[in-house]
Amino acid sequence: MTIKASMIADKDFKLGEVDPRLYGSFIEHLGRAVYGGIYEPGHATADENGFRQDVLNAVRALNVPIIRYPGGNFVSGYNWEDGVGPKTERKQTLELAWWTTETNHVGTNEFAEWAKLAGSEVMMAVNLGTRGIDAARNLVEYCNHPSGSYWSDLRISHGVKAPHRFKTWCLGNEMDGPWQIGAKTAVEYGRLANETAKAMRWVDPSLELVACGSSGSGMSTFAEWEATVLDLTYDNVDFLSLHTYYNNNDGDTANFLAKSLDLDQFIDSVAAICDYIKAKKKSKKKIHLSLDEWNVWKSQGSSRMETHWQIAPPEFEDVYNMEDALAVGCCLISLLKHADRVKMACIAQLINTIAPITTENGGPLWLQTTYYPYMHASLYGRGTVLHPLINSPKYDSSEFTDVPYLEAVSVYNEELGEITVFAVNRHLSEGMELSVDLRSFGPTEVIQHTVMDHEDLQAANTKLHPGNVLPHDRGTAVAEDGRITALLSKASWNVIRLRVKS
Repeated sequence: MTIKASMIADKDFKLGEVDPRLYGSFIEHLGRAVYGGIYEPGHATADENGFRQDVLNAVRALNVPIIRYPGGNFVSGYNWEDGVGPKTERKQTLELAWWTTETNHVGTNEFAEWAKLAGSEVMMAVNLGTRGIDAARNLVEYCNHPSGSYWSDLRISHGVKAPHRFKTWCLGNEMDGPWQIGAKTAVEYGRLANETAKAMRWVDPSLELVACGSSGSGMSTFAEWEATVLDLTYDNVDFLSLHTYYNNNDGDTANFLAKSLDLDQFIDSVAAICDYIKAKKKSKKKIHLSLDEWNVWKSQGSSRMETHWQIAPPEFEDVYNMEDALAVGCCLISLLKHADRVKMACIAQLINTIAPITTENGGPLWLQTTYYPYMHASLYGRGTVLHPLINSPKYDSSEFTDVPYLEAVSVYNEELGEITVFAVNRHLSEGMELSVDLRSFGPTEVIQHTVMDHEDLQAANTKLHPGNVLPHDRGTAVAEDGRITALLSKASWNVIRLRVKS
């Protein structure tokens, strides 16, 4: 038995242009993300700078446009000066966000060099927990000013002649969280963020700045925090951040795969708050959204006490399975459906810590199930998002009603003359007959129908079995008379790529 669903993708029903930064990621000084992740001197693949080439190759294959650094909770206690200059002179410090010892062997310049090798821009974060205006403006001067000032000349003396010219900067991290070093009220943070933004822009007027939203929609501060912070910073920031994580720790897969509906609601709510402040201020400026932390995160209860003052201990090294890949796919589709407002997003994180890429110290690398939908979206989800007009049977779960079995969206890349349909069949036991109406584009042909599925939704990739769950190109999509027809297997991620015939 199969269910039936359909979608209309009309080239004139344009939702928004995809900002490439929608497919960003995040590397924090947490666990083995940096040490043992991107940086491991002595590893068989390490270059002269200590960067693992196998990791770089896996990151390059994702085509990651921007990577947030150095945190995260870490940044709220970080003195950036500790991570620059000769490594032999850098001091080892106690890192209070995660209760580890930070060697400072990797800092601003090293990460900038690594990001360049990875083909990524850097989304830099400043410390508004224990520090503020002075440290932030000095960091901008150090990173972006060409020469002729104290901090820019110090960078040059450190062997970095050309300025980094980081464009996008986060004004702190999760500042309403009681776990945050230097947590603040909305008024305290809003005032500090605004004054810091002004000073940073006076050093470099080209900066794009991201104000902190609340740490999640479940926070007691949510909504009021956003409104207050924007009221205080509106003229001096460009983006407001959102953070969210999901898991299936209660073992309810049908509900887990519906959680992207929560993401839809979260994005819509924050956009509405931004527009309220815009109206209140009678402003013509639109604030865009930066979902600069999102992912499936199962191990949030891990205790820092177990790793007190160790150097780069394993932390939050979740093993992702087939259903996690489906959840990530649904979230990616949600992001595309909000491409008119969400211009940046960072899957958190990139290496080892709740990440699509896993390494072993001194050993091999393998790719988690979540790597693949992220890669597919990044490679093929560039262009114009079309309003998805979907007709699908629905179900109710423990938290959600009217969940469509079909989660889908299409992206038109006019430059390449290609259309990509991303689709998830949420049904856990039935295949889906999908029909997509593309008649507005004229004749089309299928380039490829990639599928990711597995009989066991708990199946995962591991060191011993790195190819246990992989995508394949045996999808059934065909194009005829301006329509695609395809059979989507139960609980599957699908990428249907088409060429518009000239």
